[in-house]
Amino acid sequence: MQELRGDELLSALESGEARAAEPLADGSWRVNAWVKAAILELFRSCTATEIGGERELWPFVDKLGVRSFDRTSGVRMVPGGTAVRRGAFLGSGCVLMPPCYVNIGAHVGAGTMIDSHALVGSCAQIGARVHVSAAAQIGGVLEPVGARPVIVEDEVLVGGQCGLYEGVLVRRRAVLGAGVILTGSTRVFDLVHERELVGSDEGPLEIPAGAVLVPGTRPVTQQRPFDLWATHRRLHVACALIVKYRDEQTDAKTALEDALR
Repeated sequence: MQELRGDELLSALESGEARAAEPLADGSWRVNAWVKAAILELFRSCTATEIGGERELWPFVDKLGVRSFDRTSGVRMVPGGTAVRRGAFLGSGCVLMPPCYVNIGAHVGAGTMIDSHALVGSCAQIGARVHVSAAAQIGGVLEPVGARPVIVEDEVLVGGQCGLYEGVLVRRRAVLGAGVILTGSTRVFDLVHERELVGSDEGPLEIPAGAVLVPGTRPVTQQRPFDLWATHRRLHVACALIVKYRDEQTDAKTALEDALR
């Protein structure tokens, strides 16, 4: 689609017509760098204004403002401090528990639940029927413009206090146990297939479909001068472990209650 600016860009992002990244037929993702460039230009050109001056409390000051939803949108925003910034897309059936925050450029698929104290960062791409648990942070990215946003595909469970950063890609139906931290340089050890996963200049860290991850540690190796010092002190660095792949037992433990919706 043609590049958009200003209110046209915000409206296109909110409707899902424009996206910072989009899935392709072969399973890969295409980053639309022009979207992030346009968002940055919007911040540069806008001035901060008071928002919500009619509220009983003090008004907020921001450049873009926040979205509101009515019953026809299919989005359920529970009262208590949640905010969705202009330029974010939320699909029908999304549930937002207070307080959580969805930033500009984010795309959240239908039926996804975002729990309390969770953050969906700028331009992050979240699939359908995902559960973003309490205090999880899915970091987006605006700068540099060409950088890849964090992508979480359909039916993923992001456990409490997880952190996803630096363009990691989590494939569909993966399960991230509480406290898993994934960055562009995180080492992931697949215990099932006896392999090591890591991002590179050619592509981001990619978590396989259906993988079940828990936090782990690995010993510091003797590859650099200070590592020998660290090895003698039995120091470890963080990593993540794939302990199994999703099965019926996993599905039963991670199922979302329909009553909550």
